[in-house]
Amino acid sequence: MIKGLYEAHLPVSNLERSIEFYKKLGFWFAWRDEDTAFFWIEEGISWIGLWVGEEHQTPYHPSLRHIAFRVDYEDLKQSLTWLESIQVEAVPFGGRTSIQPFIRPDQGNASVYFNDPDGNSLELMCYIDVPDELKHITDKLSFEEWENLVGSVR
Repeated sequence: MIKGLYEAHLPVSNLERSIEFYKKLGFWFAWRDEDTAFFWIEEGISWIGLWVGEEHQTPYHPSLRHIAFRVDYEDLKQSLTWLESIQVEAVPFGGRTSIQPFIRPDQGNASVYFNDPDGNSLELMCYIDVPDELKHITDKLSFEEWENLVGSVR
């Protein structure tokens, strides 16, 4: 029945500023009205809606004001360079102090985080193939730690 995500929405305080930010991410501008703008993430497949309103003041929680965008592994390895090239700063996730992308072996994914101009949490995320003998690891590992670990079991 369900095939994927069609749309997601985020609150913003300034539509013009947000439009420029999301264009920098490479999304395709779809349409706008007075207080709303939509961008295709994957044209004809999924898009993001930006809505001007006081809701942008809602405190962040992972269940609110957060979107993860799918990327591939090699792109995620280069994500800090890419973010820097479009003048976007990565941010640490949770209690971490490092902005470096990291691997979650127990979840089978890897991530790097950044914020939009209103503090909405954005994430670049990819799936990773985790050997069975490493699926129990709950630590967040750097790419170097992960690749060394995987190399030792394969």
